[in-house]
Amino acid sequence: MKLTDLSITEALIGLEAKKFSAAELTDTYIKGVEKSEDAGLNIFITRTPEIARRQAKESDARRAAGKAGALDGIPIAIKDLFCTKGTRTTAGSHILTNFVPTYESTVTQKLFDAGIVMLGKTNQDEFGFGTANVNTAFGPVISPWSGPDPAKAARKLIPGGSSGGSAAAVAGRFAMAATGTDTGGSSRQPAAMTGIVGMKPTYGRCSRWGIIAFASSLDQAGVMTRTVADTALMLKVMAGFDPKDSTSVDKPVPDFLSAVGQSIKGMKIGIPREYSIDGLNPEVNLLWDKGIAMMKSAGAEIIDISLPHTKYALPVYYIIAPAEASSNLARYDGVRYGVRVPGENLSSMYENTRGAGFTKEGRRRILIGTYVLSAGYYDAYYLKAQKVRRLLRNDFDEALKKCDVLLTPTAPSAAFAIGEKQDDPVQMYLEDVFTISLNLVGLPGISVPAGLASNGLPLGLQLIGRAFDETTLFKAASALEKAAGFNHKPPFTA
Repeated sequence: MKLTDLSITEALIGLEAKKFSAAELTDTYIKGVEKSEDAGLNIFITRTPEIARRQAKESDARRAAGKAGALDGIPIAIKDLFCTKGTRTTAGSHILTNFVPTYESTVTQKLFDAGIVMLGKTNQDEFGFGTANVNTAFGPVISPWSGPDPAKAARKLIPGGSSGGSAAAVAGRFAMAATGTDTGGSSRQPAAMTGIVGMKPTYGRCSRWGIIAFASSLDQAGVMTRTVADTALMLKVMAGFDPKDSTSVDKPVPDFLSAVGQSIKGMKIGIPREYSIDGLNPEVNLLWDKGIAMMKSAGAEIIDISLPHTKYALPVYYIIAPAEASSNLARYDGVRYGVRVPGENLSSMYENTRGAGFTKEGRRRILIGTYVLSAGYYDAYYLKAQKVRRLLRNDFDEALKKCDVLLTPTAPSAAFAIGEKQDDPVQMYLEDVFTISLNLVGLPGISVPAGLASNGLPLGLQLIGRAFDETTLFKAASALEKAAGFNHKPPFTA
């Protein structure tokens, strides 16, 4: 087996058995990253091979001294929304094109403390604004599922978004795992579109400190790997209380890996009838039916449940998320850091800087957010959206009293071509229809690759759990992964 085909759990066993070193593993992945760049996939904004080789050398020394960490020597990619001390962090935006943080995000610090090796910072939609990884100042990411020569493919496919670079890196074997973020599905939806596992933990499970903010009540660190077990290993390291983040919850972090492989006999799995929406791709609906059958065959009890306010989730999200983005992005004014475009006076400098610094989608969301927060419309839009958000949470609370997890599709379609829906923002927003509710209510969710569409592209199914009960979620996800038996690779890999 090629080193790049190993899972994290397999690689850790190989490293401990001295079958290969962290330096050898890292060099193999660095070559893969170079191959992806030569092929024009545009997965990385910033590559860090020198840092990776130094970290791998240090990892080998720790392992030789018997002091290896939980993920020592594992080469991963970091989404460019996580601040990394001394390494450029852009959030996919021109306005931060030369920003080099002087501090480390809590999540990446935890990963470094566990011994990971950083291959680079991945491309993404600007500040997380998108579902296709096309709203970026650094050019779109091309999915390795586009074909054996992706950059020359007749239909260059999206990898999903906003964590599209991270998803493409993991799917193409250019990283063993990657961090993502998830504000409306940005780890789960691209995972489904690239045939990998993507997880959003409970809001407050992982610290948001040092993650560049999009929408503070919705943002959460995400995990992207090729197996459920690897996701459990990564989350165990990333999670935990952080006094620097006021939304971080002080709860013990379980051994998530212990849940992987456990029986789900007797587990109650809810099927929300409202997720069977008009216009749902028949192949996605068929896969959902197959997923239900798989879980039933594994011993689960299937329960029909209702989430009556589901139809309001999308409009509620696209009021609250832009409102919070408008507030968070006010800090980018060309005065303290980031890009500055001079003007005749202070006001024109602000206008020039923000006009040049943000993408079209970024400007659209700032305008929407500013509008719904304005004095004449705050009560009519933002306040009402927050009230409906509470109703959505009540729906999930009631449903999860009757069952242990919910099973739904992750995305309404397989990956589509770059530019195919770009001129219709509403169609792009609909790509998150199955994922955004979890961000509004703060619950954990995981997407598991479960099959291929008729065009050979991957499709995923989503499992939703109770707050801070990721353990049950991993148990169910492991059973789904085993039953689905998804072992497909994209036509272009390292």
